[in-house]
Amino acid sequence: MKFIDESKIRVEAGNGGHGCLSFRREKYIPRGGPDGGDGGDGGSVYLIANQDINTLIEFRYQRLHKAKSGQCGMGRQRTGKAGDDLVLPVPIGTMVYDADSGEMLGDLTENDQKLCIGRGGEHGLGNINFKTSTNRAPREFTMGKPGQHRNLRLELKLLADVGLLGLPNAGKSTLIHAVSNATPKIADYPFTTLHPHLGVVRVEELKSFVISDIPGLIEGASEGAGLGVRFLKHLSRTKTLLHIVDALPIDESDPVENIHKIEKELEQYSEELALKPRWLVFNKVDLMLEDEMQQRCDEFVKRLGWEGPVYTISAVNREGVEQLCYDLMKFIESEQQKEQKKALEQELDSGTIVSE
Repeated sequence: MKFIDESKIRVEAGNGGHGCLSFRREKYIPRGGPDGGDGGDGGSVYLIANQDINTLIEFRYQRLHKAKSGQCGMGRQRTGKAGDDLVLPVPIGTMVYDADSGEMLGDLTENDQKLCIGRGGEHGLGNINFKTSTNRAPREFTMGKPGQHRNLRLELKLLADVGLLGLPNAGKSTLIHAVSNATPKIADYPFTTLHPHLGVVRVEELKSFVISDIPGLIEGASEGAGLGVRFLKHLSRTKTLLHIVDALPIDESDPVENIHKIEKELEQYSEELALKPRWLVFNKVDLMLEDEMQQRCDEFVKRLGWEGPVYTISAVNREGVEQLCYDLMKFIESEQQKEQKKALEQELDSGTIVSE
């Protein structure tokens, strides 16, 4: 399936049904009085997050989505049928914007989360509602109100705890395949990965996290070169980034310079993304002797002045991968606890929760 992470659509909610102007007409009842019923409400348009969908491709080919209008009221005090709501499933992580104003309408981050993006029109009133003691034969009724019409922009940002970052052929796809259930294409040529992949890493029976792989970045990516910059937004929701570095590049390039290239592209794309916690992971250490590998990696770290976490792994042989996953799990749990504590403090400050 082709990966689509942006789409523009138009939604039209249903119009409300008009009220009815009618009088009771029966034999031997000369003055039956008003009996016009109300119209039905128009159907609304909703988006609902669905964990079984991972792309917006359905919206690429169908741009117009309309809910049903309400039925008009009828005589004998019969109310018109309400229009059916239209519910459109989207992937978890879909952000919804008004295409005309740029206003953000919602962010669907949980399965089955629902968002109304087009409110149906209210029904009109029949003349039965205007009967009074002094107005026995009202000819007033109201028209149904039109439903909301909107042009929307849908943007998908994948939900992952850990994001993989690095140059093409650094071994990102090999790593995500080694630690999770993801099955990306793996080959010995650049740009093997053409769209993001998600994988679930199970550390223990009830402990797991989601990892995301995007196409490799190249120099000039922030200016449109290559594919990676288009998918950098998918790393914005992650708790940490794994910067995968080829410790022994086949083109004999300097790994330290390669790291600086990626850092530069991150800074030019998004300051927030550049400041996100980042772990340095030297890959393909199986191509060197252990002493040589350690000396080489220590030299890289010293030249970088790196103070964050550093790991040496072989994604192919899964050497060092298990420890990396366990440490990532501990970090993610720590971040989740911080978020829960922060949310609790905010609720206490707002008065939602009263402390004893």
